[in-house]
Amino acid sequence: MRKKIVAGNWKMNKTASDAESLVRALREELANFREADVVLCPPFTDLATVSRLIQGTHLDLGAQNMHYEKSGAFTGEISADMLRDLYCHYVILGHSERRQYFHEDDALVNRKVKAALASSLRPIVCVGETLEERDAGRVEEVVSTQVKGSLAGLSGKELLDTIVAYEPVWAIGTGRTATSDQAEDVHALIRKTLAEMASEAVAQGVRIQYGGSVKPGNAKELFSMPDIDGGLIGGASLDAHSFAEIVRAAAR
Repeated sequence: MRKKIVAGNWKMNKTASDAESLVRALREELANFREADVVLCPPFTDLATVSRLIQGTHLDLGAQNMHYEKSGAFTGEISADMLRDLYCHYVILGHSERRQYFHEDDALVNRKVKAALASSLRPIVCVGETLEERDAGRVEEVVSTQVKGSLAGLSGKELLDTIVAYEPVWAIGTGRTATSDQAEDVHALIRKTLAEMASEAVAQGVRIQYGGSVKPGNAKELFSMPDIDGGLIGGASLDAHSFAEIVRAAAR
């Protein structure tokens, strides 16, 4: 049975002092929680602070992006080895905001995914359609193409070390949320695509998160769907109590 995983994507929010306050509150809220994996993904400037504060806890650390090269003349970029040195275990790749604002495509995401896995980082690979693509009936085409392109060339073991996050772009930060049935349909499609790429056994082992305006009020219903294995949480992860409520919903 797949263990649920809930990751908080803080995006470009929280100074180091803000991060310390949030993590201290989360440690208290989730002190005895073990039923799901919990990952905190702060900005790069907060990674060292959060890493220090979660030592000895069950909370994991993730980054929001990375470069595919190990080092070199790439001003402003961060490598996988730099993240590992701060005890990061996860990294978000291909988020819709990276695709939209920084023009990242599946081929670039794929290079980053392979670099992350080579450095023992678990990638959280984001896929999802825009409202225009959904209205045009292109959900299956768009999502399956992103999955195949972003995860091209991975072995079965590498796929099992990868988390896929389905984030309908039209439901990120808009207050709109896919219904549990809509989300489940796309998660099932992703699992079917993974089976075609590898095997049914591998597909059944890969964890697929939902991301798109998840809140304490809708988390339980979303997480109860058979192919939804947790959430990639944006805005609600900036509040300790809200995020903890979502995390606890993953255990029910």
